[in-house]
Amino acid sequence: MKRLVLCIALLLLVFSGITFAQGGVKKKRPPVYDYGNVTINNFSANAGLAPVVFQHWSHRGRFTCRVCHVDIGFAMKGGATRIRAADNIKGFYCGTCHNGRMPFNNDKVFEACSKESPMDQKRCNRCHFVGDAGKREEAFYKFAENLPKERFGNGIDWEKAEEQGLIKPVDFIKGVSVKRSALPVQKDFALTAKVEGMPEIIFSHKKHTVWNGCEVCHPEIFVGIRKGATKYSMIEIFDGKYCGVCHDKVAFPQMGCQRCHTKPV
Repeated sequence: MKRLVLCIALLLLVFSGITFAQGGVKKKRPPVYDYGNVTINNFSANAGLAPVVFQHWSHRGRFTCRVCHVDIGFAMKGGATRIRAADNIKGFYCGTCHNGRMPFNNDKVFEACSKESPMDQKRCNRCHFVGDAGKREEAFYKFAENLPKERFGNGIDWEKAEEQGLIKPVDFIKGVSVKRSALPVQKDFALTAKVEGMPEIIFSHKKHTVWNGCEVCHPEIFVGIRKGATKYSMIEIFDGKYCGVCHDKVAFPQMGCQRCHTKPV
């Protein structure tokens, strides 16, 4: 037990050391309602608008990662998609759902950008809004109050929320998604930790494919589809590669060691 505690402490020290990179400035843990948020400002400032602050938590409870990052085509890195209002008006990117017509929970998803009134300030401010952080905080806690809790990230255990049926993320958008036959569910498997005495990692395809399908991870993040085909280290993961593409950004952060290292040696 002492060895396990020591190993976890060492990993946390490594992680803490990495956060001092880029000029020696330590990264602060964001508030739970800001965890996973992405600021999009490719064209907003030139148009005289505030940047868009995309809240992953508010969308994650409604849609899978796969439907947005594969079917709709959002890049996995903030700002890389270069979304324009003209794209939304044509029904691409945000406009795929935010068109004033798409039904969701007995309501219609609001229209993001309108051809009839392209600079309707009230409409624009739904997304291009800096405003009072207290309103975002209030909206988050209202959303999260009945969901299972987690120690890190934004404090929501999304896996349990989905398993318990508290959220039912949509994985198919008519006219955008392609119907495909379900693949056989792969069995969980163990990955041996590189640090002696550290519990093995139990990787579950089933838990990941609920949100990602296969396409989010393969082949761009993990080229090989056989166990051991892709070699990587914790340093690379901390650097935002492999598992780190999602974990530390949107999925639970890597400081929650026990979420992955679950099998005793």
